[in-house]
Amino acid sequence: MAAAAFYTNHGSGIKKLNGCILNRDSVKRPSTVFFPQDAMQRSLCRFKKSQRCCNEMHTRELRSNQELPRHGILQKCRAEHTETSHEEQKEEDISRATLIWRAIKLPMYSVALIPLTVGTAAAYWQTGQFFARRYFMLLASSVLAIVWINLSNDVYDFDTGADKNKKESVVNIVGRIWITISDGVSFCSLKSHRELMLLLVFCGYIYQCPPYRLSYQGLGEPLVFVAFGPFITNAYYLLQRTTCELPITNTVISASILVGFTTSLILFCSHFHQIKDDKAVGKISPLVRLGTEAGAKVVKMAIVALYSLLFILGVVQILPLPCVFLCGLTLPVGNLVVSFVGDNHKDKTKIFMAKYYCVRLHTIFGIAVAAGLVAARMLARTQLPESIAPLKILDMIKQG
Repeated sequence: MAAAAFYTNHGSGIKKLNGCILNRDSVKRPSTVFFPQDAMQRSLCRFKKSQRCCNEMHTRELRSNQELPRHGILQKCRAEHTETSHEEQKEEDISRATLIWRAIKLPMYSVALIPLTVGTAAAYWQTGQFFARRYFMLLASSVLAIVWINLSNDVYDFDTGADKNKKESVVNIVGRIWITISDGVSFCSLKSHRELMLLLVFCGYIYQCPPYRLSYQGLGEPLVFVAFGPFITNAYYLLQRTTCELPITNTVISASILVGFTTSLILFCSHFHQIKDDKAVGKISPLVRLGTEAGAKVVKMAIVALYSLLFILGVVQILPLPCVFLCGLTLPVGNLVVSFVGDNHKDKTKIFMAKYYCVRLHTIFGIAVAAGLVAARMLARTQLPESIAPLKILDMIKQG
């Protein structure tokens, strides 16, 4: 009976379950309605959002690409500033004794010694005579003229501001009033051959003083070449005459050209460490126009041209063979000038010494020219009796 009740209840439960399922299926579900306009707005919003993201990413890439060169430029500027500060620190560490030695410019007085020595040697080569007293009087007058030129140059460069940062300037060390007094003393002391010395002073005046200021127009090197080469060297040569006139030969002119060449090279190399100050005051030196790298190439070409000209003058027998031989021995000094300028033209502290390397070349080369002329005369004197001896024998035969 219990089993019958179980089965009866179980059957009624299944019927209820089936009825619920049928009722659930018979309930109508609301259908979802889509509007095309809403769909387009959603798509447009998604597109704008994706485009905004792309633009933001592109902007970030551009900023990063722009920041890279800026970072490189910033690092370069910091390096240049550090290098400049290091150079300034080096300049500040220079002792006062070194500054005074640089201000005196003793090696620079070779520009008074070499033209006189070469001119005197040329006169000896021509006449076989040497006047020691005249030589030393002319040397003293030339040194005083160079003193006046150097001091005046410092004064006028200080007035224009070109030597404002030049610690070895005489004006910065002792003051302008003492320079003016020294100028007057030097000028009044020019007693020997005053006309020649006044012409030398005039060349120095138009080089640096207003209204000419040829050095500020980039014409200092040509002026120095002419003044200390053909002009002064030939003048010293002519002053060695006694009674007869001395002829101006191709040999004398060639020797004076070589002297002018090395003298102008000194002036050219003295501008390497002054480019910034010269440019600031409008002093357009050749190195302001060219820059240090091109200037180093010019120095190399000048040394090559100097020794090429020497070789050509020897081949065509304008210069005596001893001159060519002795000057050829100075080639290592010329190579030293080229290598030093080429290696240090960007270093403002080291390139300061370039002009002193050029002074060394100028002095050794000029002494070689003078010694070669003297040696050529002495060799000719030893060979002269051998050529005269046969003539004397013929005269004795004719008289006998």
